Amino acid sequence: MSADRRPLDNLQQDAAGRLGLRLGRMLAEQAEMLPHVPAERLRAAREQALARARLARRRAAAPQPAAAAVAAGPALALGGGAPSVWRRFVALAPLLLLLAGLLVIEHVAMREQVIAAAEFDALLLADDLPPTAYSDPGFAEFRRLAPP
Repeated sequence: MSADRRPLDNLQQDAAGRLGLRLGRMLAEQAEMLPHVPAERLRAAREQALARARLARRRAAAPQPAAAAVAAGPALALGGGAPSVWRRFVALAPLLLLLAGLLVIEHVAMREQVIAAAEFDALLLADDLPPTAYSDPGFAEFRRLAPP
């Protein structure tokens, strides 16, 4: 922040403080004119609001209790709050395992296709028919209609 900005902030804070005091006086004057029952209700509501504000400040200032640390569980066991290399690896591990599984599946499927094509080629070359017979449309029709 610049040095010119700080006095302006102090002036704004002073003005806000004066406005708050003025509003407080006006509300106090109006509260004196209220009947007893609404005044008591307002007083009780004000006390409850102040108690809640104090409790919220205490909770914000208090250190994290042990029960919250137990609820955090694995997050704290993996290196605390700051992201570390270990936490990033653990977060990416399922994705890496999925990709590895897909690569293995693709490799196995490709290998089975190659083995099946090799077996067919071996049967074709070991057969008495010449390879050109398999490309003949009449022979393909004969094979389709012939009983096995």
